[in-house]
Amino acid sequence: MNKKFKDIVRQIHLWLGLTTGLVVLVISIAGALYVFEEEIRAATQKDFRFVPVQEKPFVGLDQIITHFDKLAPKAKLRLIRITEQYPNATVELSTSKDEVYYFNPYTAALVSKRGLDWIEIDRKLHTSLLLGEPGEFIMRWSVVIFVLMLISGLVLWFPGKRRLLKQSFTIKKNASFKRLNYDLHNVLGFYAALVLLVTALTGLYFAFKEVKTMASFFTGTKLTAGKIVTVAKVDTIKSVASRYHKIYQEASLKYPGALSTSFSVRAKGELRLRMIYPYKWARNQNTFFYDEASGTPLRAKLYQDYNGADLIEATNFDLHTGKLFGMPHKIFSFLASLIAASLPITGFIIWWKKRKLVWSR
Repeated sequence: MNKKFKDIVRQIHLWLGLTTGLVVLVISIAGALYVFEEEIRAATQKDFRFVPVQEKPFVGLDQIITHFDKLAPKAKLRLIRITEQYPNATVELSTSKDEVYYFNPYTAALVSKRGLDWIEIDRKLHTSLLLGEPGEFIMRWSVVIFVLMLISGLVLWFPGKRRLLKQSFTIKKNASFKRLNYDLHNVLGFYAALVLLVTALTGLYFAFKEVKTMASFFTGTKLTAGKIVTVAKVDTIKSVASRYHKIYQEASLKYPGALSTSFSVRAKGELRLRMIYPYKWARNQNTFFYDEASGTPLRAKLYQDYNGADLIEATNFDLHTGKLFGMPHKIFSFLASLIAASLPITGFIIWWKKRKLVWSR
């Protein structure tokens, strides 16, 4: 490979790394922790996420929301989550002020009221650096730069001579600190590069509509928003509790077997209902949209109607978080994220050592 070309790539790699190193360090550590989000919650939050099993049916969403309204009459609902997979799982109601209420699914009694837990804070740290929209902007473009760094790093890793190829795959353990640090950066970076590229690109899928457009181009299909639902005039139900209960009840009867169901209030007064069903690869998810004020159905997107672009969207979250291929995938994603967090540190040390060497001359 041309030496001049490699020198240019090396300079690009260096300055991009110095510019975004701290951000990469933070989001990589936060991402590594979030890989095992489900396992951490299961081990540490049983006391308020589950109640003793009872031979009783689900009490009904109307009773739970009515009780919530009495406890927090001025609160604005942001999210409702029902976990049908476990009948004794508490029903979770989140507010716009990041307060979370957990209700008994058999009696509608309040089990616990909490603020955001550290896992949710970790997720926000990963997605926005806890800085809101400015943090999301910084994070998005830092991931773009990280992808460029991974590609340039692979170019720099490739040895110029065949006899040096074996050396590029191994870490020299009994070497000086300078050489050991170089190998940790170069060799570990190579081994983690594929997983990190997949993780970064799937992260960009969330951040940029242009990436979704590219995915649609490669599949030859367009991401669908759902089919418009045409219904006769629906009587407006003024009670929020009754309205949500009716929507949930009708959707559950028509599309039974969901593992979990969630309501979320979106922009422009739109209510989204998501129902997730058992799946192996692409997430089997039915999504329904309603007018939040009246409960009138607007459109529906069923997993049985997915095209290629829809399948990519349904797979992207699990691919990004390491859930797609089960526990082995989680372990690889966790280790790759830790390596990603180490790269800015080992890279900075390489630069600093060379800088000191130049000064000493």
